[in-house]
Amino acid sequence: MYSRAIVHIDLDAFFVSCERLLDSSLNGKPVLVGGTSGRGVVAACSYEARAYGIHSAMPMRMAQQLCPYAIVIKGNGGTYSKYSDAVTDIIKEHSPLYEKSSIDEFYIDVSGMDKFYGCYKWAKELRSTIIKETGLPISFGLSTNKTVAKVSTNEAKPNNHMEVAQGIEKPFLAPLSIKKIPMVGGQTYKMLQGMGIEHIHTVQEMPIELMERLLGKNGIAIWKKAQGIDDTPVVAYNARKSISSSITFERDTIDIRKLKDILSTMAEKLAFYLRNGKKLTSCVTVTVRYSDFDTRSRQVRVPYTSCDHTLIEKVMGLFDQLYNRRVLARLVGVRYSHLVEGAYQINLFEDTEEMINLYQAMDKIRNRFGQNSVRRVVTMDTRGVGMMSNPFNGLPPVIPAHRRA
Repeated sequence: MYSRAIVHIDLDAFFVSCERLLDSSLNGKPVLVGGTSGRGVVAACSYEARAYGIHSAMPMRMAQQLCPYAIVIKGNGGTYSKYSDAVTDIIKEHSPLYEKSSIDEFYIDVSGMDKFYGCYKWAKELRSTIIKETGLPISFGLSTNKTVAKVSTNEAKPNNHMEVAQGIEKPFLAPLSIKKIPMVGGQTYKMLQGMGIEHIHTVQEMPIELMERLLGKNGIAIWKKAQGIDDTPVVAYNARKSISSSITFERDTIDIRKLKDILSTMAEKLAFYLRNGKKLTSCVTVTVRYSDFDTRSRQVRVPYTSCDHTLIEKVMGLFDQLYNRRVLARLVGVRYSHLVEGAYQINLFEDTEEMINLYQAMDKIRNRFGQNSVRRVVTMDTRGVGMMSNPFNGLPPVIPAHRRA
């Protein structure tokens, strides 16, 4: 009988691990990476910090109360993107079929490799290669499907590996908490817990019809995963079709100058990413969310471009059309979509050779010294706004850039 073999790879506490490569004094200490403002959240935390009950997505203020001695680092998306790219390149070189599900997680389909080499042996050697070439700790799980592979990775952590062979998926899952199933979030877990369901073996013994009555289609999906059933394929990476950046203000604002400066910064930096990724956009979208959570968006089609002087003008025009309520704004964002491959071509009626040479020179400086090394005057007071990882490093297209301020 044909048996699938799926490897799930997870870079342990990825952001923290990257920071420790840059500063070894962080080793062995509780470290938090994330927003440093009053409304910031924890993006990643070291295992030392997790011992205090801290977890990702927790408000930073609460995390610091739990562990007052934790070292807080704002983080650098460009650094994490660089290391993620390095790992992706290694996996791409060695793997027959891989899926990058996030900046630090991968699925690899190695079905059939047992006939020639051995899936588990191959996965261990790949892990050793990644650790040797990047210095990053990494865990992996190997099983017959994505769900069991991911759960086994989490059980193997930190910095270890595990195989769940065909036929033992169900007994492997049985004693674990129901919240170990990937799609069981906080609210679903509380609901199941309220009905006396805390471990996977309880769901395994329930009729699928009962789970459907309790949770609808999600109930069916959870029941199947609890049985160790998951036919979801490993989907090869497809280039993203849009990039975006948004900011939620620490304090809602009505300062139009500030809003325009921030949108200009986002437009400029996103255009820089387009040029770096050899992409062009033909659709610009601006979003404004008011203090009462009323959210408005407007978009416009443009000739394919990656020049920020053109895109900033469109963003400003859309904002002027959108921001007509004159009430406090909570969030603003910019999105470029309908992306295509290609380098920007000079518009003979609008651009000059000097303009194109200027862009090339500025991008060269930014790539060498950082995004903020060259900036427009109107964006000088918005340092850090619009910072995001390289959007063309293999991330799925559904992951947006989002930053708080």
